[in-house]
Amino acid sequence: MELFKIGFITVSLIDVIDILIVCYIFYKLYIVMRGTIASQIFVGLILIIIISLVAQTFSMKSLGWIFSRLTDIWVIAFIILFQPEIRRILLVIGRTRIARFFFKISSGETINEVIEAVKELKQRNLGALIVISRGGGLTSFIETGETLQAKVNKELLISIFNTRSPLHDGAVIIQNNIIEAARCILPLSPAEKIMNRKLGTRHRAGLGMSEQVNALIIILSEETGDISIAQDGNMKTCNDYEELRKELIGIFEGSDVKKSMKEIFEEMEEGS
Repeated sequence: MELFKIGFITVSLIDVIDILIVCYIFYKLYIVMRGTIASQIFVGLILIIIISLVAQTFSMKSLGWIFSRLTDIWVIAFIILFQPEIRRILLVIGRTRIARFFFKISSGETINEVIEAVKELKQRNLGALIVISRGGGLTSFIETGETLQAKVNKELLISIFNTRSPLHDGAVIIQNNIIEAARCILPLSPAEKIMNRKLGTRHRAGLGMSEQVNALIIILSEETGDISIAQDGNMKTCNDYEELRKELIGIFEGSDVKKSMKEIFEEMEEGS
């Protein structure tokens, strides 16, 4: 259905609806990123697209050619510039109830075995770093360690983190109630993000892992005996085992995504 013409350009009702939808999407994206460094880059990309369209409309060949070359690669530039934000958004999407429907984990027995192991390790003044998958994407980290493919149980976890064990130095990765590997190497979170200087490499590794994958990381400090949980790029200390149990149950049995997209961008800015 033709509405009007602008020169040789015919504008229909579908074109108007299309433009309004695109404008709405860009507006929402700007609102989400407003106040962050990402918003400045986003505005710059929008200006490039607008100038390119204006140059093509008024047949400004030289200017149009320059900006058309830029718009040809704007998708790639967008992915490169916003890679941390895109990764975090995709991780949040992966943590929704719909996504967890495809990655449902029967975690009751695993939780009990892990908690009992943490209790025993704390009594022995031993440290631990345990990664529990909440979806997938851990293959590259599993490959850095020693493959075990063993059922989760208290005795095995205690044996692994015994200081005399050759597997104690690193992380244990648990996926689908199976200990996939031990002595795994995890990515470290930037040192400046951890304000408490008493927290060392084990805590940086746990926090760094939670920033990159959909997983819950339990950190047991060998020096202080404190038990911490890292998830979604945040870390908190559990005051007792019951609190640890509640945190694990709440996470594995249907907790919703609690962060807005705007909070994600703000966190990425603070970490940059």
